[in-house]
Amino acid sequence: MEKTKQVIYYNDELNDEFSGSKIKPKEISANYKYINKNPIYKFFSFIAYRIIATPIAFMYKWFRGVKYVNRKVLKNFKGKGYFVYANHTNKASDVLSPHTISFPTRTYMVVASENMNVPGIWGATKMLGALPLPSSVDGTRNFVNAMEKRILEGHPVVIYPEAHIWPYYTSIRPFKSTSFRYPARFQEPSFCFTTTYQKNGNKKKPKIVIYVDGPFYPNSDLNLKEQQEDLRNRIYECMLERSKNSNFEMIEYKKGETDD
Repeated sequence: MEKTKQVIYYNDELNDEFSGSKIKPKEISANYKYINKNPIYKFFSFIAYRIIATPIAFMYKWFRGVKYVNRKVLKNFKGKGYFVYANHTNKASDVLSPHTISFPTRTYMVVASENMNVPGIWGATKMLGALPLPSSVDGTRNFVNAMEKRILEGHPVVIYPEAHIWPYYTSIRPFKSTSFRYPARFQEPSFCFTTTYQKNGNKKKPKIVIYVDGPFYPNSDLNLKEQQEDLRNRIYECMLERSKNSNFEMIEYKKGETDD
């Protein structure tokens, strides 16, 4: 472990945010168009995803030396839809790594509405597969329908159940079971991608190692609410166990303290 490191103080593991971004949420109402069938839009979406974003994702993987462990478990799911749950600890890797792990299948990602309010790039964000969370109940139907459509088309849908970014955090924060209602409802498999930070020789930044685990199937012997909780617990425990492979703490997080 490094002798000197940045220290971040937190109080609420469920709601504290340390991404450094201060962007106002965008209103995602019932009128938001998740699926755009316009051929011109689809053409530029293809260009944005395949010609621009995918090469950038692979360059990031090579430049940063990102390693995937157990990716073979996805081998039998090419062309099949599934959900992915991942810990939220790295702005760049969390956006780019799912593209390369699931390649060549196109990946979609559930995002907070703030991501759709970044000046100049919100349109590109949508073209790259962002599925923003609705701002109100009346927008939920379109959101769920869009997610179901992508799953049925054979695409992975990535979800970050921790919701908030804690850079280089080396454990798994508690998260709610809310987002696990989707695989329970659609009776589709789930996987988890657990990002860990490991020693990288004498380099100041750790090596990023991502563990892929699954599939996790809903337990049909339980009711939907119980399936949701059961999935959450199994995936959480798996991610927690994988996180123990982190052995480089770049940032120390301390609870219930202040730096005053």
